[in-house]
Amino acid sequence: MKTIITSLAFLLICSIQAQNFTGKAVYKTSRKSNISFGDNQQGVTDKMQEELKKRLQKMNQKTFILNFDKNTSTYKQDIELKAPKPKLGGTNVMVMSFGGSGGANNIYYKNLKEKRYANKTEIMGKAFLVKDSLPVYDWVMTTETKNIGKYTCYKATFTKEVTSRKMSFVNGESKEVETKENVTTTAWYTPQVPISNGPDDFQGLPGLILEINDGKRTIVCTEIILNPSEKLAINEPKKGKLVNEKKFNEIQQKKSKELMEKFKSRNGVDMGNGINIKMGG
Repeated sequence: MKTIITSLAFLLICSIQAQNFTGKAVYKTSRKSNISFGDNQQGVTDKMQEELKKRLQKMNQKTFILNFDKNTSTYKQDIELKAPKPKLGGTNVMVMSFGGSGGANNIYYKNLKEKRYANKTEIMGKAFLVKDSLPVYDWVMTTETKNIGKYTCYKATFTKEVTSRKMSFVNGESKEVETKENVTTTAWYTPQVPISNGPDDFQGLPGLILEINDGKRTIVCTEIILNPSEKLAINEPKKGKLVNEKKFNEIQQKKSKELMEKFKSRNGVDMGNGINIKMGG
């Protein structure tokens, strides 16, 4: 009887610890920018183009914080100082982005138990609250391992068809080209942190995802703090115009086209990945 009571007490303690399990993971992100300057860009020398590429690459390097417990999490950018807009030889560079998880004020909330998310984001300064089901990834797990910090990680991948839209201007007329390609995303997760979570919208593996790479974007965990002494705030965002993911993507595409039309009379630089650079005197 004493052994049974001891075992039950141990299981109860483990259950309570699992319920109170919290953590904080710091991620560094980087993204490749495929910049297309086009021909006869007046005032833009080869040296300026190279410097611009380097500065834009630095702008794409950001830090995010994932606060998590067993079932919920928030993922948001760690903001210290706003990066200045790059200038090249007196030429201003305007960078325009549309939504996504990389906005400075974005909060991506996940509820793993209920399999849903709430993403507080913006399009051209207007706040949206995107609520929908979490994406389902067809993970293929392998036995391949590598160490990230002190954690042993296992490799998993999934492949899906991705539609890309590229807008440009030819002789003053806007042109949109749509392409489809199969993109393989590679994740490295560790069962040593037993939660099925990860950065951005990634989840669904038997351990915390410490690294993600889809060929264009890389996200790497640089620090993990388990059960920190300070209480972590994991609150679902409430503000913003409520839409689902499909509606948000439609609004995002529409606003992108409107902005391209607005600036079509100026010389432009198309970066791809939903980002456009305008070169002004």
